[in-house]
Amino acid sequence: MNIGDDKDALTQMASRFVDQLTQCRKLKLEVLEGSGNHVLMELPYDKQLVGYPDTGVIHGGVITTLMDTASGCAVVCSIFDKFGLLEISPTLDLRVDYMKPAEPHKPVYGFAQCYKLSSSVAFTRAIAYQDSIDDPIAHAVGSFMRISPEMVGEEFRQALMGASNE
Repeated sequence: MNIGDDKDALTQMASRFVDQLTQCRKLKLEVLEGSGNHVLMELPYDKQLVGYPDTGVIHGGVITTLMDTASGCAVVCSIFDKFGLLEISPTLDLRVDYMKPAEPHKPVYGFAQCYKLSSSVAFTRAIAYQDSIDDPIAHAVGSFMRISPEMVGEEFRQALMGASNE
């Protein structure tokens, strides 16, 4: 896979998107890679995220947040890559199928793709995993509402585009 300047720009935009979300900052979610068709994020292990103290397993709701955020980020990147527009796209529906618990003391990765854009809805699929994407913790499919670029506030637009630091 060739990593070009556009991909670097989308990774930066995806990172700024995640940084705008308080819950994501609290979870310390980090965008590792963003492109026109996918986003890869990392959720570091933190004992405060444990849902089962006896086992040290991360709470399933945190995994859902990772997958929802990665999917929403993939939508933002896909729309920007395809149309050059910045849209907000709230989650309409997210179905998560859990296959196994995450192993304690290890980060969890979320890989999400926006595989279809209609005029009003974006469709995504995502995988949460640790050591190998071929051994998933969970799969998700989602749909996200496309809201007109005019509805994006100027402060949010500047934050995502990196203009707030100028």
